[in-house]
Amino acid sequence: MKHDSSYRRGIMSMLACDILWGVLPVYWQALRPIESSTIIFYRIFLVGLVSGIAALLIYGKNQILECLRNRKMIWKYPLAGLLITCNWSIYIWAVNEDHVIQTCVGYYIEPLVVCLFGIILFKEKLTKFKTIAMFFALAGIVVILLHFMEIPFIALGIAGSFALYAAVKKAFNLPAIMSVFLETLFLMPPALAVIIYLESTGQGALAVATPGKYILLLCCGVLTAAPLSFFAAAATRIPLVEVGILEYVSPSISLVIGIFLLGEPFDFVQFIAFVIVWIGLAFFTYGEIKTTDYGTKR
Repeated sequence: MKHDSSYRRGIMSMLACDILWGVLPVYWQALRPIESSTIIFYRIFLVGLVSGIAALLIYGKNQILECLRNRKMIWKYPLAGLLITCNWSIYIWAVNEDHVIQTCVGYYIEPLVVCLFGIILFKEKLTKFKTIAMFFALAGIVVILLHFMEIPFIALGIAGSFALYAAVKKAFNLPAIMSVFLETLFLMPPALAVIIYLESTGQGALAVATPGKYILLLCCGVLTAAPLSFFAAAATRIPLVEVGILEYVSPSISLVIGIFLLGEPFDFVQFIAFVIVWIGLAFFTYGEIKTTDYGTKR
């Protein structure tokens, strides 16, 4: 019974994470007319602040200092921070420029790009299912390319930056909150300096936002840290294959929001491109399930 209870908590934690990530486009657009660049600097600083307080309360000062004394890792923290900040920046800018659907493409193909980087950088095994999945993902991108006659830079930027982030994170062995704090720690001072400059010169959030929207902006740290906490709780209770499958819930929610709530254009050719990518994801998921020994992981 204890085993079943832990598994259920893992599933519920992952669903909570996905739902929060899925509805965040509504939150970011609710911050208009605050500039995307201003939101990004606030997010960097507030994520670092929230995760730092949480890490201090949960793990203590000594464990944080011990991580910072690791000379082999010290340069990897800011590198990971820069990469995830790049990912956040592309995402927030795209959402506020009404490109939610293209961000969904990015997050759908992201697991496949991570897989590709694993094969190239870490010599991980390329299975027939992964090969088929990558072929379909590439076909979906080609359909988008031919239809719009432009490269989907947003989708590729989101998927590529996260794949590089995952490659750097492969060397980490830290809880999610601790990891996020160490990654953000080195970016907090410059982010705070930019925030102070923008606000003191009348170019920041206070110049354009109502008090309610400014308070809403101050919630971005919690809204970033909360799903990461849910994700960490899920990853320790359920198999990673199931974590990967459930991760498709968040871009699916965002896709529905982008089409039906935010009214972004979504034509038949785009639908076909998504179907092609979904077929590839089905092969990828089946291959991961087939090669996973559930009996030893639950």
